[in-house]
Amino acid sequence: MANPTITRRATLAGLMGGAAVVGAAIAAPRRAWAAPRPAASASDGNLTIDFDSALHSRLSRGGQPLTELEAGEGLRLSDGTVLDRFLLVDHREKTLANGKRHSLRGIAGTQIEKQIDIVFDDSRPGAALMTVQYRNLGKRPVTIAAWWSAAHTLLPHPRGAWTFAGSSHPDRRDWVQPVRPDFQQRNYMGMNGSDYGGGTPLAVVWRPDVGLAVGHVETVPKLIALPVASQPCGTRIAIEGDQPIVLAPGESVTLPETFIMAHPGDHFAALDTYRRIMAERGLAAPAIPDSSYEPIWCAWGYERNVTPAQVYGTLDKAKSVGCTWAVLDDGWQKAVGDWVADTKRFPSGNAGVKAMADRIKTYGMRPKLWISPLSAAPDSDLMHDHRDMLLLDASGSAQNVTWWNSYTLCPAYQPTVDYFKAVTKRIIGDWGYEGLKIDGQDLNGVAPCYNPAHNHARPEESVEKLQDFWKAIYDTAIGINPDANIEICPCGDSFAFFNIPGMNNTPASDPESSWQVRLKGKTFKAMMGSSAPFSGDHVELSDGGDDFASTYGIGGIPSTKFTWPKDSEHTTDPLPPGGFVLTPAKEALWRKWIALYRKNMLSKGQYLGELYDIGFDKPEGHVVAAGESLHYAFYAKSWNGSVELRGLGKGRYRLTNSFTGEPMGTVSAADNRINATFNRFLVIEAAPAGDAA
Repeated sequence: MANPTITRRATLAGLMGGAAVVGAAIAAPRRAWAAPRPAASASDGNLTIDFDSALHSRLSRGGQPLTELEAGEGLRLSDGTVLDRFLLVDHREKTLANGKRHSLRGIAGTQIEKQIDIVFDDSRPGAALMTVQYRNLGKRPVTIAAWWSAAHTLLPHPRGAWTFAGSSHPDRRDWVQPVRPDFQQRNYMGMNGSDYGGGTPLAVVWRPDVGLAVGHVETVPKLIALPVASQPCGTRIAIEGDQPIVLAPGESVTLPETFIMAHPGDHFAALDTYRRIMAERGLAAPAIPDSSYEPIWCAWGYERNVTPAQVYGTLDKAKSVGCTWAVLDDGWQKAVGDWVADTKRFPSGNAGVKAMADRIKTYGMRPKLWISPLSAAPDSDLMHDHRDMLLLDASGSAQNVTWWNSYTLCPAYQPTVDYFKAVTKRIIGDWGYEGLKIDGQDLNGVAPCYNPAHNHARPEESVEKLQDFWKAIYDTAIGINPDANIEICPCGDSFAFFNIPGMNNTPASDPESSWQVRLKGKTFKAMMGSSAPFSGDHVELSDGGDDFASTYGIGGIPSTKFTWPKDSEHTTDPLPPGGFVLTPAKEALWRKWIALYRKNMLSKGQYLGELYDIGFDKPEGHVVAAGESLHYAFYAKSWNGSVELRGLGKGRYRLTNSFTGEPMGTVSAADNRINATFNRFLVIEAAPAGDAA
């Protein structure tokens, strides 16, 4: 499906012809006639959803209006008819063990019945789960061309709004963005390019005082969209779908169960609540071994033309600056798809790759090997012998993986799964590598598969079973080595929540700025847990190529791809000024940051993401609780003014500049502001002073 541009001027009449219909048609549905009092209400005391007699709805939080009355749920039929007014027939309320269920039923003419079930759980204040069902009351089949749910426009605020989106895009845009006057993003959860798609099915918009989140809580990916668009009356958010649905007389369809939340702060609280709901449904992070928190050196500084001699020549320096992991990246393999040694680089073949793992271990380090599953080059042996593994579209064409000039394999085809389980056994079991770096922009999602050799019950099986593919690799590796580090690096994509059970580490995945390192870290700590192992990816990708502070301050793990004693003479991409070589000045800085990381191990601490708003707070702030101390990090190009230390407990705290060691006075919860002057970053440890406030 394409990712069309949505415009507020688009009209229904001009949008009847294709996949662009839903996003454009739903961007501004007709506002309902005003009702002085709601005909029905559903509330947990925090989030309230009021309905009028046409089942149009508005949201409020703690009595504060957030939206106006709108057609929150509706349909567009194949003949162009829009059904967005359903006469309210009844409203039933039921008390549950831990909350309440509200059931509302309405009818559009004599044609379609709509039922809305809303469940509030006392453990999740401000959040609701909503299920919408439509039933054909007529005597003829009805085709639903498009549907929308939880469509609301957050009222404007003088300071504007920000948004988070979990969709993946080829331009690798920021996951967190300000909502400018012309902002429109469809956030389609299918493919937005041949090899970019999938993600986390949640979108969030927020003002300085309140936010709204919408998503679905199904345990498999769904081909839906979560559009966010600037409107004259605020910022619009919704969940929608445009896959045709045919209802026979009397037949019903239940749409994906929807998550709605009104919350304070940025996207962190919404993602954290979503994570807990999904954990209750069986999708949760696995146990994390200590090995996942160790600092990383990666040979990618030498790129694809890396030689064993270059790796061996750098190991002593990598060990001495404090790195534990040594990663052999892209270039070791015969071909993408053929995960055996390139004999040009390793003349002894697989024995040479195994020997590298053994050599790394002699330094007291852990070896990890790069692979890109589900990709196969056209000239690989795998494609010569097993073209049956290809994922094919409806026309019979293969799907391209652009970066490696490869084709996509189907994750729901058992021979594909078995092949990569065998690859994993060889790397972890036979060769002795202790981790896998699973890399590629195609990891988050795949297209529906129409390959007749696969006998899929539905083409969408490939989409829904991708997570099972990653879990199969993870289980195979952990079954051999319980301490194995299984990293999934989706190359700039907004991470796919469904992949989390199949991994125990993730990097910032090719960040294009230090801002991306930090926003990805905050997002991932919400998605996987406050102590989730997240690395800032190669520090050389950060601002200035040396911004360890952006990794340290969010509880990230340091990672580097430095070269030594010189850069490679054969690189695909131009080297940055000064290259990647570890100069004496850089070495001193690298040692200092990695030592500071090891001293405080903020990655194992509790990231308190609800305390600072990454969009509106200036300077940008983050805090991690580790032991009895709170570790603060502030970021700005330059800052001279007050900063607030939020989250302090009882008593006074002694402040120390974590990077310089300089004392900075004391504070308390009642007196928590200090004046600070800094460029780029300020990191502070607040330790209990041991006296009363």
